[in-house]
Amino acid sequence: MTFDEYLRTRVSALLRFAMVVACDAHLAEDVVQDVLVRAHGRWQRIVAMEHPEAYLKRMVVNECLRSRRRTRRTVPLTHDSLDAASPHLPDHAGAYGVRDDLVRRIASLPPKQRAVVALRYYDGRTDAEIAEYLGCREGTVRAHASRALATLRTAMSASTAHGRY
Repeated sequence: MTFDEYLRTRVSALLRFAMVVACDAHLAEDVVQDVLVRAHGRWQRIVAMEHPEAYLKRMVVNECLRSRRRTRRTVPLTHDSLDAASPHLPDHAGAYGVRDDLVRRIASLPPKQRAVVALRYYDGRTDAEIAEYLGCREGTVRAHASRALATLRTAMSASTAHGRY
């Protein structure tokens, strides 16, 4: 597959993935652009790999974490921009508030916890694959996932208890 073919067929999926990891549409676009610029020069080596898409996603995760350290300013992804990134996902009216609240709460997680949630639940990666992406141990991945889910459960149950849904 040539670089141009990849851009035509898979760049939108890479952008959606970056938006889930970054929780910021503008940052995701910048990250994907930076990753693709770097990947273009190494495209022959990347495409020769067993899973070139996984390599590019790892580059996206690393760049998101790197850019987070540089800026530390988060503009949470809104429900409308998430729908624009994933128009194929149906959004039923009854779940709108819950989904919007969940997206905001995921955006407020620390960057590595958010990356683990995105890689596990959006991209369907195993703990071993996530550990490889993030450059850490599988136990660390499980700890990040556990903390993230505990935070989300607590926040969502508090919202439900206060009668918001």
